[in-house]
Amino acid sequence: MALTVINEGQVIDLLSMPACIDLMKEALSSLSQGRANMPLRSAMWLPERKGLLGMMPAYNIDTGTMGIKVVSVFPDNYDTEFDSHQGGVMLFETTNGRPLALVDGSAITAIRTAAVSAVATDLLSRKDAGDLAILGSGTQAKQHLEALLQVRKIRRVRVWSLPLDHAQQFADSAGEKHNLDIEVMPTAQEAVDGADIICTLTPASKPILKGAWIAKGAHINAVGSCTPVAREIDTDTVVRSRLYVDHRESTLHEAGDFIIPRNEGAVGDDHILGEIGSLLLGEVEGRTGDDEITLFESLGLGVEDLSVVRYIYHKALENNIGTTVEW
Repeated sequence: MALTVINEGQVIDLLSMPACIDLMKEALSSLSQGRANMPLRSAMWLPERKGLLGMMPAYNIDTGTMGIKVVSVFPDNYDTEFDSHQGGVMLFETTNGRPLALVDGSAITAIRTAAVSAVATDLLSRKDAGDLAILGSGTQAKQHLEALLQVRKIRRVRVWSLPLDHAQQFADSAGEKHNLDIEVMPTAQEAVDGADIICTLTPASKPILKGAWIAKGAHINAVGSCTPVAREIDTDTVVRSRLYVDHRESTLHEAGDFIIPRNEGAVGDDHILGEIGSLLLGEVEGRTGDDEITLFESLGLGVEDLSVVRYIYHKALENNIGTTVEW
């Protein structure tokens, strides 16, 4: 029995951002239709909560595949050469349960997370939105800029993160790559002032974005926080926004951005207007006016990883890429 091993560089070669955006539309639609199954992720914390090992299984009826992502999350890696998220995704077929592939998870996480934000931004931001504020300057900042350029004509980019020299490094490299003049702002408030697309992409455990700063008509992608006790956005931001999620059940159990305001009594579960998959299917209403603030709470899902790894596996076989291991 053969297993195909695909490394980070090969993932990057095989997975373009436009292709990933299309894959995320399919995966999120399948999930909202009940055609994919995904239990809540589980996590094992290390002592003193230095880092965790997360496990994200998923199954897709339509493709006859199942898989699991195993990833370490070490927030302090933002100050090192290593990604904050590292691991792999294992793909299985569902006729006999054979393992098919082991694929690097870091590149998949980086690309598919931004691709999902692009899907949400295309659905929820104003069609003329193009003033982008990025809070954070790591891997997700780079990927989100690339992804959002696929769905909106970005005319201005501002970035803020701590330390500011990291933000400057991002501005220099990403600006050169995309031929953009990226402005480094000294505060998060100045970065988001008047912005109509805002992405929060940090390891913060307390709010870095306040509702009072957000312009009418803005769309927010809240991406960095993925535990019940941490959040990047304050309660006022959630209250002021029309809230959409990648997966309702996950948000109710895992998203501190939502759970903390709910525990404060500021919002109820009905504040979640729908899943992105339901928006894609036309089952829920999206933005209804130019002055509304829309918010997408992104947690990252096993069904997204499964969709991507299946695509990469078949492309690798077609192009004779990857390492075959007898299993």
